[in-house]
Amino acid sequence: MMTFEEEKMQIASDDLKITEKLCENDEGVIETIKNKIKKNVDVRKSAQSMVDRLQRQIIIADCQVYLAVLSFVKQELSAYIKGGWILRKAWKIYNKCYVDINSLQEMYQKKLSQESSPSDAANDNHISVEGVTEEALNRLKGAVSFGYGLFHLCISMVPPNLLKIINLLGFPGDRLQGLSSLVYASESKDMKAPLATLSLLWYHTVVRPFFALDGSDNQAGLKEAKEILHKKEAAYPNSSLFMFFKGRVQRLECQINSALTSFHTALELATEQREIQHVCLYEIGWCSMIELNFKDAFRSFERLKNESRWSQCYYAYLTAVCQGATGEVDGAQEVFRDVQKLFKRKNNQIEQFSVKKGDRFRKQKPTKQLCVLAAIEVLYLWKALPNCSFSNLQHMSQACHEVVDPTVVGLRNLLLGAIHKCLGNVEDAVQF
Repeated sequence: MMTFEEEKMQIASDDLKITEKLCENDEGVIETIKNKIKKNVDVRKSAQSMVDRLQRQIIIADCQVYLAVLSFVKQELSAYIKGGWILRKAWKIYNKCYVDINSLQEMYQKKLSQESSPSDAANDNHISVEGVTEEALNRLKGAVSFGYGLFHLCISMVPPNLLKIINLLGFPGDRLQGLSSLVYASESKDMKAPLATLSLLWYHTVVRPFFALDGSDNQAGLKEAKEILHKKEAAYPNSSLFMFFKGRVQRLECQINSALTSFHTALELATEQREIQHVCLYEIGWCSMIELNFKDAFRSFERLKNESRWSQCYYAYLTAVCQGATGEVDGAQEVFRDVQKLFKRKNNQIEQFSVKKGDRFRKQKPTKQLCVLAAIEVLYLWKALPNCSFSNLQHMSQACHEVVDPTVVGLRNLLLGAIHKCLGNVEDAVQF
């Protein structure tokens, strides 16, 4: 799935469907337990069957979520509808399993408390959970909490104007519930605990700052991310992904040189993991742009353009912008011409932006000044200006003032205003 290559995504889809069929079971969990107890089936066998059925249901829901993601990647209306329908089925399973497991945990605790009170136990009409260990229930709770938490967290980030519609379709969106469920999953003994940990790190270091969930406070979430990294450092000392998130924290703290060191280390650790290498290269390119080191940024984005299957059009645009910003305008123009050729996903806003901006330089030779301006524009649009140092912001301001092309005066003034705002010169920012 991570490759974004059509052939491999089709293989992933086929494997997920096979897995789903292997796990399918029509009987409800609680109903099955009742039936087995009524038929005086052996307690241990009944308990094992219950745990197995819950686990199968959770795996089915996991498969459906991944199948929905594969549908969304196609970026077609029919695929969106299909993906939404699959997600709705997955949510129903997650929700039912979550409720069932919570009920079983409550029964287990009640059973323990009643062992010292036989009279209360005699009056209890609940389903017996004898034969099920507390460890098994906690692991199941961890397994379902991953998907359950991700659903809540992702839906909670949908724009308010769409959230009401999505809620009417049966999807919830409680961010706090989502985070608490992911924390539970990350601390459980389930095999998805590391995935829950990575999801929390992704949320705190990528999602929160990019979507400005905390307004202009780019430091929000760093405390939580640092605590997670510190707690897991001993368990994953040579993990490329944890080193990557360490770099993300350092970038948000404006420690760009330290971030670059972490990203380069993560890149070296991920020698056999091409997709992780690409994520690291992307961050190296961005950190290099933030430092106005367009030569290193060009190398990273050029490699992504040649190796990655995800939005080569976008990577071509970044490659051309950075190459032109170094002064190699002839080579940059050739790459700008590739942007149009690599434009495949017509409904993708990032690619639409890349083609529209690159169209001008495809027809006429770019200048170094205009390419630097284009690089600053990308930093502004991707909310990266607050990560820039005081001196680099001043260099950007100077570079903007050097642009005299009348066709980009509006863009130049917009960027100058944003730069002065980051510098703390609010009055000057308003003037632009």
